[in-house]
Amino acid sequence: MIKINLVREGRAVRGAGAAPTAAAVSVGGPGAANINNLLIIGCLALGVLVALGYWFWNKRELSQREEVRVQREGEAQKLEAIIKEVAEFEKRKASLQQRIDLINQLKQNQKGPVRIMDQISRDLPDLVWLDSMEVAAGNVSIAGRGLNPNAIALFIENIKNDPYFEEPQVGSVSQVSAAPLVYGFDMKFAFSYAPKGSTPAGATATDTTATSTQ
Repeated sequence: MIKINLVREGRAVRGAGAAPTAAAVSVGGPGAANINNLLIIGCLALGVLVALGYWFWNKRELSQREEVRVQREGEAQKLEAIIKEVAEFEKRKASLQQRIDLINQLKQNQKGPVRIMDQISRDLPDLVWLDSMEVAAGNVSIAGRGLNPNAIALFIENIKNDPYFEEPQVGSVSQVSAAPLVYGFDMKFAFSYAPKGSTPAGATATDTTATSTQ
């Protein structure tokens, strides 16, 4: 008679069936943990990359802004130097203009006597010379001598016909020396820088100068 121990066999079967389950549990637990760790590491790495990218971008922006600032400061310094040069030029120009105005004023002041002397020297005939001449308020007063009355009369006529002189007023013509025979004379007349006909009658050098200055 054969006896079979079913209890032992049942335990063996149950023991054999439980072994794979334990093995599966033991294998599945560490794999899930590894995946979670990898996800966490990947997120951290991505965060680090994003942070590094933002840092590099921000650094680049700051560098560009610094370059622009330095460039603008350089341009501002150049403009400031140019402005200083322009200011110095304006000062020199103003000083030069003042000198030119002063020279022109001096020339204007000297113009009357020089012009008068030039015109009188042209009208002065031979045998007549001047002893004195005074210019005041657009009028000329002269005194001179001549070797004969005809030469003096010719000089008076030349003054009368000169386009820059008005009608002369003769004071006197008299003999001042017998040996040699010399005659003295004096006369007054007005003058102008413009020829007769180009200015109103009786216009003087002072009036003409005032008009041109205005």
